[in-house]
Amino acid sequence: MDQRSAITDVSGIRVGHWTSEVRPTGCTVVLAPPEGAVAGVDVRGSAPGTRETELLRPENVVERLNAVVLSGGSAFGLDVASGVVRYLEERGIGFSIGASIVPIVPAAILYDLALGDATIRPDAAAGYAACEAASPQPPAEGNVGAGAGATVGKLFGLSRAMKGGIGTASLTVDGIVVGAIVAVNAVGNIVDPKTGRTVAGARTKRGDALIAPGEIFSGELGATSAPGGSTTIGVVATNATLTKVQAHKLAQAAHDGLARAVVPAHTMLDGDTMFVMAASDAKSCNPTLLGMMASEVVTAAIVRAVLAARSLPNLPAASDVR
Repeated sequence: MDQRSAITDVSGIRVGHWTSEVRPTGCTVVLAPPEGAVAGVDVRGSAPGTRETELLRPENVVERLNAVVLSGGSAFGLDVASGVVRYLEERGIGFSIGASIVPIVPAAILYDLALGDATIRPDAAAGYAACEAASPQPPAEGNVGAGAGATVGKLFGLSRAMKGGIGTASLTVDGIVVGAIVAVNAVGNIVDPKTGRTVAGARTKRGDALIAPGEIFSGELGATSAPGGSTTIGVVATNATLTKVQAHKLAQAAHDGLARAVVPAHTMLDGDTMFVMAASDAKSCNPTLLGMMASEVVTAAIVRAVLAARSLPNLPAASDVR
């Protein structure tokens, strides 16, 4: 994976961000091709905030989605999807039901209300604006879109946390492309599996260094965070031909990459959710290879998210702390 790889390397995928100018929050929309993309989802952790994930279960009738929303603003941010639905309906894109076209727009949110004025959050207008900004070019990373208010390393509370963000990556093997975009707002620390180094996470009490890996198991770790105060959410896209069942399994594999880079992951405080979009224009692929690729790009996107992040007041970024 080169440093410019992105989920938009999958043909037909477009990404748009909306970022608030008032406080650290925003949303990110991943648009499928007009014909939609075969979809899957896997929700883990114990504090999810989602929309239409049940629709994507393999036994349910709708096979294709038209867009996925990743948003800040906690449950309020689910309103972003309404703006995306309006944008798609105006263009005649969606699931045909009789005389109606109903856009299929699942969504997942993360909690960023602790930064600034919590009454300011992404809404339907923000979702519409993100669609208008959508492009097949590599999307911006770091403090933009759903990553604008993201934080990581909250094991000992927000006062010792660091800035999270949003990142993207892709991998191509024999014509099969798998890409990911992930907004990283984890309770846990972010580890680069290639080096074994913690790149962002909980800081020491002095705040000028990362805690040693073993300190995660300290007796000091107590009830310092509230349920729902964190979450890592993302989308994996591929040009491989998938059934809905295979897309669901690929979403499960994507969580393997999440668990390699976020330590700990899938906690009682997280609502970790991964979507899959199969925008098929290529041949089928060995499912094991495809799962390995999905896991790899999710890990890379998570690491890139925190490396691209920039500090906020009292929230240093990875480039500020060693």
